[in-house]
Amino acid sequence: MHADALTEIPKSEFTAVCGRDEKRTQEFASKYGVKAYTSVNEMVIKEKLDIVTICTPHPAHKVPAIEALKAGANVLIEKPFASSLQDCDAMLAASRESGKKIGIISQRRFYSPCLRLKKAIESGKIGKPALGTVSMFGWRNEAYYKSDPWRGKWKEEGGGVLVNQAPHQLDLLQWFMGSEIEEIYGIWKKLNHPYIEVEDTALAILKFKNGGIGNIIVSNSQKPGIYGKVHIHGDNGASVGVQTDGGAMFIAGMTGILEPPVNDLWSVPGEENKLKDWVKEDSDLFNSIHSIEYYHKLQFEDFIDSLINGKKPMVTGEEGRVTVEIFTAIYRSQRDGKAIRFPLEPEYERLDFDGRLK
Repeated sequence: MHADALTEIPKSEFTAVCGRDEKRTQEFASKYGVKAYTSVNEMVIKEKLDIVTICTPHPAHKVPAIEALKAGANVLIEKPFASSLQDCDAMLAASRESGKKIGIISQRRFYSPCLRLKKAIESGKIGKPALGTVSMFGWRNEAYYKSDPWRGKWKEEGGGVLVNQAPHQLDLLQWFMGSEIEEIYGIWKKLNHPYIEVEDTALAILKFKNGGIGNIIVSNSQKPGIYGKVHIHGDNGASVGVQTDGGAMFIAGMTGILEPPVNDLWSVPGEENKLKDWVKEDSDLFNSIHSIEYYHKLQFEDFIDSLINGKKPMVTGEEGRVTVEIFTAIYRSQRDGKAIRFPLEPEYERLDFDGRLK
């Protein structure tokens, strides 16, 4: 997805790829007509790279990110930022020390219905965000977990539905609510995937510092996968929402996006009748583009523009850390049997991976 998107951006020159497996990396490089490397440092320095985008499994983001930053490149990392707060803080420190930027892939922020929702909230159309909900019901079968040796394992993947499938919705929830989180109480379970180590289902209750509250329910246990929704209800009684995923949950490299992202809830006074037109407008756009590449391309363009114009990218490393804080709080909450207060700090003295390991 990243490579295909990068080839379509006029402001970018896709130059090189780096991987641990020399043969596979060379095959990938040949497909796109770029150079192949097995060293991030060598690649950045020899090619004089401005940006490195990182697509490794989540626990393996830190090492190449820090290496790229120290070599002089800015870094864009696939979601989530990392699987631990320790790794988040190490990368943020390297960013500050190098003077280079870190951005996090959260391409659903660039969906038209998400931007429309954010604009409505910021313009006061629902009053103050009072209640935010995430509902994500998907399915991952055994073939999915066998497709890569790192999937479904605590140390190699970092977690299950919270770490891999839910970060987009978790990011949207905190972005839409527009407030720092005060505390989270959460639980997680493995309902019907006996062949994996990680959770397939999780729930949480959130308190925000602005007085708002929230609820999260995410699961990979519903065949064939139904939808992902984020709804925001305001203190004036109006509500807005987006269905980011529908029909079945998208699996990178394995399935396409089945249904267009649309606003599925809109009760702003005077705008109730606009929903049908927006659904048609957004569906027409979705059907006219290559949806898997298009939104990654928009985020790459935003990150490039942030470098050229000296501004913040749409999704910063600090915001990526908030998503990691959310799922870390849920793991710690189950372990400790209590609500977890924010902000969260890394647990350097413990070896249980925030409660994920016994």
